[in-house]
Amino acid sequence: MAHNDDPGNDGAARVARMVERELRGWFKDFFAAAGLLTRIPFIRRSRFDDEIPADGLIGRAARAFPFVGLAIGLVAGLAYALFAAIGLPDVIAAIIALAVGALVTGALHEDGLADTADGFGGGQSRDDKLSIMRDSRIGAYGVIALVLVLGAKLGALVDLDHIGLVLASLMAAGATSRALLPAMMRWVEPARVDGLSVAAGRPPASAVFMGLGLALLLSLILLNWTGLIALIIATIGACGMAFLARRQIGGQTGDVLGATQQVAELLFLLTVAAIR
Repeated sequence: MAHNDDPGNDGAARVARMVERELRGWFKDFFAAAGLLTRIPFIRRSRFDDEIPADGLIGRAARAFPFVGLAIGLVAGLAYALFAAIGLPDVIAAIIALAVGALVTGALHEDGLADTADGFGGGQSRDDKLSIMRDSRIGAYGVIALVLVLGAKLGALVDLDHIGLVLASLMAAGATSRALLPAMMRWVEPARVDGLSVAAGRPPASAVFMGLGLALLLSLILLNWTGLIALIIATIGACGMAFLARRQIGGQTGDVLGATQQVAELLFLLTVAAIR
């Protein structure tokens, strides 16, 4: 009489189920993170939406932030590659790449940078700064910050002067700068009792460290040791933003997170441009 109770088959089936669950978990986390960090309509209507918490808490999905940043950088890098390949000047291709990146995210981080600059620069007291940061209107400090940061990014991309290097740099910078956001959310207390940062929640340490580890791995794969150095410099910049936010308003907000992403991405790109 034949028996099908093969321990090897049972073990293989269990491993397959575990892998399937893990992959499904990563897909769910990626779409949850993308729903927060991008403004792509089909992501918000995806079949994973029913598994994303209705209150918007990020939680474990913070581990997928680097992959979302990688995807944003890939889209921007491909735009650069396309327009550089058809003969447009590098500076025009770089401008288009930055515009595409902002379009994918709905200029979420750029808006945070401008609001943070207005608040930190124009407010006298903590309450004044927070009130200015809530104002949707942009002020002089915000305009100056955007012009300087975007101009410096543009200069870094033009200086790289190689399609493959620009693509790799945008992908690694996107992954690293977004991996640093959960760390800020984890270890810097919110400055408000409401807002995007509070709604997103405090990610678990395991998700934060996993995201940072992924950013490190991706940076090494894409840029070798240059990526490691750029990641270290970007991390120092994020720590500087955390220190500044504590001094200015007593913690972080969604705007501060956006500003941190922009500063970290800028420092990453400048480091690569300086080393190359």
